This record gives sequence, C-alpha cells and structure tokens, in this order.
Amino acid sequence: MTEKKSCLKGVGLTKVFGLGRNRNMAVDHVDFDFAEGEIVSIVGESGSGKTTLAKMLLGLINTTEGEIYFQGKKRDIRSQKAKKEYWTNIQAIFQDPFSSYNIFNKIDSLFLDCINMRGGKHLPQEKKIEMMTEACSFVNLKFAELTNKYPFELSGGQMQRLMIARIFLLKPQILLADEPTSMIDACSRATILDMLMKLRNDTGMTIIFITHDIGLAYFVSDKVFIMEHGKFVESGTADEVILRPKETYTKRLLNDVPKIHEEWDLSTVDIKAT
Repeated sequence: MTEKKSCLKGVGLTKVFGLGRNRNMAVDHVDFDFAEGEIVSIVGESGSGKTTLAKMLLGLINTTEGEIYFQGKKRDIRSQKAKKEYWTNIQAIFQDPFSSYNIFNKIDSLFLDCINMRGGKHLPQEKKIEMMTEACSFVNLKFAELTNKYPFELSGGQMQRLMIARIFLLKPQILLADEPTSMIDACSRATILDMLMKLRNDTGMTIIFITHDIGLAYFVSDKVFIMEHGKFVESGTADEVILRPKETYTKRLLNDVPKIHEEWDLSTVDIKAT
C-alpha cells in the first residue's frame, strides 16, 4: 500500500501571547503530520489551544516558535503574494455562519471572488453562472433563488451550505473546519457533515476538524489528536484514541459525553466556586 504524501506538517509549533505575568502559552511545541486526503480531528475543551493552532495553520496569526511545512516545503508567507497563493490551497469554514460573511456583499459577489481567485476572472459570464449553479446544486441550493440576495437573508444552515458551495468552487487542498456544525440544528448538522464527506471523496482534499465534540471526531476521522493546555496529549487512529484511550484527559472527555440509557456520571466535572 502506497504511503500518502504529507500535505501539512508542524514541528515544535508554539504560540505565546503576552509578556511577563501576562504570558500565556496557547500552543506548546506541538508536532503533527497530516497526509493528503486524510480527515483529522483536533479535539479539546474551550481554551485548549485548538483554535489558536488553526489560525496559525491558516496564516492568520504568526507563530512564536516552530515551523510549518506545506507540501513538503517550509512555509513562507511573508509577502502578500505568497499568502494569497497559500490561501488558494488552504481554506476554512468557521463556527458562526452569521459572522463569516461581509454583510455588504451579495451572494453573487461571494461566488465571483472564488472564481476569480482560481484564475477564472476572464471566463465568459455564462460559464461563471454555470459554475455558480453547479456549486449551489452540490449543497442542495438553487442559484436562481439566491442571486442578488445577501447571505444574512438565509437561515444558519443555508449559510453553512453556502460556505461549502464556496469551498466547492475554490477546491483547496486543505480545509479547516472550526466547529462547523455547533451553531445549527441536528438535522442540518448531519446534512453539512454528509456534504463535507462528499466533497472530500470527490476532490481528495484533506479536512481538519477543530472540535470539542469527541463523538463527531470518532464518526468522521481517520486520525484524532487530543489537545489539552496547548499540547497534544494523545493521538492515533479514531479507534485507537476513542475505543482504547490511554490518557486520563481523553477518558474524561469520553466520560463527559451524555449517554441516553445510562445514569450520567458528573463526578469528573470540575465545578469551581466563584
């Protein structure tokens, strides 16, 4: 069996905020190697450092220490041109669909920006409309009903589907999905996950889920990384980490998942008096 090529690698990746007494090490010397076409979940509670790590991978914030390698080469996005090229290959879906869009831009403009970013600026208008229609169809939306509208005129679930349609047009090599289903209802959640899985199967992209939902991680992932206080405390295949956990923190995360047919065990919940 041919070993999959590395698409995104981190060595000693660290992020420190503040100085002196206010110094906070949000990400603490983490190492990872994500392969092409892989689905990875980074799981941790709020404050574990997973979103800070995602922002570093996207190039939205600088690293304090360590190196990021993209497609086997050290990432260098110091120039605006290099950063723009990097962003054609790595994109994100964020937690809050209501704050993911520029409220002054219509849906047509959102899609046209994606087409232009992939080098389609000079395509005929008919071809652009065909591409936008195909992208909407992929997520069970009709472009004819969306044209000339603003994203805020849609429901939360529709806005997340619109974000996936945007990814369909961009076809990045890596997609970072930061809690993409946490703010939508259960029915929409299953639909969004199915669409992301289909997108991976159709394009071969790597998907990195940033989540606190360990059940979601087990359901979708090839590999799972458990993050606590800025460090990866456990990693492996989904079966290894979820079914045969070794670390106390991982076991606590699993124990915190409510079970319908069992009495809830709240003994591991850390309740501090204020």
